[in-house]
Amino acid sequence: MTCEIHAREKIDQLLAAAGWLVQDVKDTNIFAGKGVAIREFPLKSGHGFADYLLYVDGKAAGVIEAKKSGTTLTGVEIQSEKYAKGLPDGLPAWSTPLPFCYESTGDETRFTNNLDPEPRSRQVFAFHKPDYIFAEAEKAADQNLGQTGEASLEYLNQSTTLRGRLRNMPDLIGDGFWPAQIQAVRNLEKSLARDCPRSLIQMATGSGKTFTAISIIYRLIKFAGARRVLFLVDRGNLGKQTLKEFQQYVSPYNNFKFSEEFIVQRLTSNTIDTTARVCISTIQRLYSMLKGRELPEEAEDQSTQGLDSLFKEVLPLEYNPNIPISTFDFIITDECHRSIYNLWRQVLEYFDAHLIGLTATPSKQTFGFFNRNLVMEYDHERAVADGVNVNYDVYRIKTQITEKGSKVEAGYYIDKRDRETRTTRWEKLEEDFEYDPNRLDRDVVAVDQIRKIIQTFHNKVLTEIFPGREYVPKTLIFAKDDSHAEDIVKIIREMFGKGNDFAQKITYKSTGKKPEELIAEFRNSFNPRIAVTVDMIATGTDIKPLEIVMFMRAVKSRSFFEQMKGRGVRIINSNDLQSVTPDARVKDHFIIVDCVGVCEMDKTDSRPMERKPTVSLDKLLQAVSLGNTEPDVISSLAARMARIGRQITPEDDQQVIKLSGGKTLEQLTTDLVTSIKPDNHIERAQQDADGSDPSEDQIKQAAVTLIMEATRPLHNPEFRNFLVEVKRKYEQVIDNISEDQLISAEFSAEALEKVKSMTGSFEQFLNDNRDEITALQVLYSKPYKSRLRFEDIKELAARIEKPPHHFRVDSLWDAYAALEKAKVKGANAPHILTDLVSLVRFAMHQENELVPFPEKVEVNFNVWLARQESSGNKFSDEQRQWLIMIRDHIAANLGIETDDFDYAPFSQQGGLGKLYQLF
Repeated sequence: MTCEIHAREKIDQLLAAAGWLVQDVKDTNIFAGKGVAIREFPLKSGHGFADYLLYVDGKAAGVIEAKKSGTTLTGVEIQSEKYAKGLPDGLPAWSTPLPFCYESTGDETRFTNNLDPEPRSRQVFAFHKPDYIFAEAEKAADQNLGQTGEASLEYLNQSTTLRGRLRNMPDLIGDGFWPAQIQAVRNLEKSLARDCPRSLIQMATGSGKTFTAISIIYRLIKFAGARRVLFLVDRGNLGKQTLKEFQQYVSPYNNFKFSEEFIVQRLTSNTIDTTARVCISTIQRLYSMLKGRELPEEAEDQSTQGLDSLFKEVLPLEYNPNIPISTFDFIITDECHRSIYNLWRQVLEYFDAHLIGLTATPSKQTFGFFNRNLVMEYDHERAVADGVNVNYDVYRIKTQITEKGSKVEAGYYIDKRDRETRTTRWEKLEEDFEYDPNRLDRDVVAVDQIRKIIQTFHNKVLTEIFPGREYVPKTLIFAKDDSHAEDIVKIIREMFGKGNDFAQKITYKSTGKKPEELIAEFRNSFNPRIAVTVDMIATGTDIKPLEIVMFMRAVKSRSFFEQMKGRGVRIINSNDLQSVTPDARVKDHFIIVDCVGVCEMDKTDSRPMERKPTVSLDKLLQAVSLGNTEPDVISSLAARMARIGRQITPEDDQQVIKLSGGKTLEQLTTDLVTSIKPDNHIERAQQDADGSDPSEDQIKQAAVTLIMEATRPLHNPEFRNFLVEVKRKYEQVIDNISEDQLISAEFSAEALEKVKSMTGSFEQFLNDNRDEITALQVLYSKPYKSRLRFEDIKELAARIEKPPHHFRVDSLWDAYAALEKAKVKGANAPHILTDLVSLVRFAMHQENELVPFPEKVEVNFNVWLARQESSGNKFSDEQRQWLIMIRDHIAANLGIETDDFDYAPFSQQGGLGKLYQLF
């Protein structure tokens, strides 16, 4: 079979799968079906034969130029364009030249819609169904221009196709939008108007990515006529959250809610509602649908990093006739830095749709996938400056064991705990047991190290971290694994002397209540005050009342750390905050409590080797024994074996050599890692092809061969059982002996630099505006040229809260307290507007102490009262009561006027008349 014939057969199969009836010219029946593809169709003189002519509803609509596999297709577009202009006169056609052109090798297909404003070919996974071609052609025909040829197509460009309509979007009504959201919508629509196939929006966590995306989707449906939009989420619980946000979204154009105007479906089965304009789905569900498999809803609660099938090879996607490539016009993928790895990216590339990525933490690979078309860049620093996010300070806790590890002397009894069952046994140490910090909470659990950290947090949280509070602020703790989280929760409850509700573990292993129920309680209820997780709440989950993010685990991935840190940045109005934390006044910052130096570590963009953290070692080994060669399985297995290799004894390694056929565990691990390197696959394929350029199929076969060679020793069941037993032998050692010592607990130098910068900027602002703002004119004059009025202070407060500074009395007060604790009173306490007078005077260095304005008024009042009474002016109890009311009014309003006595509390005691009577 020649390459050309082979390509034609594959094209025939693709056409048939998409619903086309493929016919030879001599057997043609153009009414045999909705779509008919006629092979080797003779065109008018000088145009040759079209490889395929496409008839839809009895009229010619397009052509296909077929080429052998490996042919680059953009170079043959001229040929298909020539075919499109060569339809013999008198034959029925939707328009001439024919509007739809394909070029295909059977392995690769490109498509041009000549009805577009500036027609440009694009790669498609397969051919469109006849229904799609009919709908596009009918829109053009409905214009009923009464003419044919190039001119008619040029006119139709502006209205008949999606790409034409994207060029004429109406102005955005920005009511209720933040400026960054307006910019994101407008920039994206400019990108879509240029027909950019992929666009990336980078917006800081907490800056309203989902609201922005819903606004974009609404406009694409309402004004661009998008048939259906897919919104991809990372996990099932995020899909539920996203559906609620669609249901709550109110159109700025007609005040209808989104779900009242358009049907929104959250996919929980393999059926797409044909009337739905928006589908919300996890990428793993969509993959299952395209493969024709069922996926339990609970399986969607795991992220894409741990869900892949273990016991069946994960195959490339093939065309699914039930889900055409035109099912979605746009795909918006949230947390897109996760959605483009391994098998998942082929789901995005299956559909003939514009791809729009949303992320707070793009990696180099993310930029590459989206063609470096970054249409919006809005980082945390800008979000803080705009008042969209709150900033953070770092409180660092260092303990001796955390920093240096410990040693237990021989002779002591220690516990050894099975990692999986958590059953413990006693063992007497025959020799000293020494461990470094890297082994903590995986191989060794130093109970007093966890206790010392939690004890320090207990002692400092209401005295230094959030001084003056009565209730522990909502706190999220990141642990190393589920077992570590269990230990932390137990010690928190003991240390704080609280019940089960006070601290809860929220991981995939939580039972009883579903994790999303626990998350909802953490977000909306008073308890739990502290939640301990591993990575379940690391991305996408809004918990706006969160004021402390505590790290008891290291994080090496920059993007993952930013996601975890981002849980605390979200703003919340004071009423909602106080509904769960009654003594919290305003959320103007959050605190990272760093117990392991995570903020100081170098981080990378690379993915971890461990791709299947939720899958046990014995299941990974079993998958390999059944012939699984998936790179994620091999990579995860290599990571597990490397971990065992760091602990294994020389005696056990000798047994490994014996059972594996002569290789050490280190050599076996190296073989696994090198077997999944793409460069090695190409090199092996070149060797097998005697140095010539290998085909893609040859490279794939070389990859399988390398992986099979690397995993061959693992097909020995005795060796697999030995590895599982070796892992179990290395139980967690429970160190109940070592006593940990606190090295330090304080705000980091970086946090102090931040507050120093804030106070410096505030003082510069005061100096720069001393002649522009009335209150500053008064306060800078010596003696005061006029009396300071309450309206002047309100004006000053409004000015300092505006961008780019967003100064607030509370945060400035706390900043000065952090820098000059001995000179500042009333830190982390609620402040009233007149406290701004004290703050400005202290910042201008007119006063040596920063004292709340009411306290200063009270001191002055007491001095005045003592002076009056020493001069013989004695006041009755009723007079004293009135003087105290006058004092409190001045403290809150800077002064008192005659009219003020007509209002409470004076009016309730007799008003101005009573004042005259008493004094």
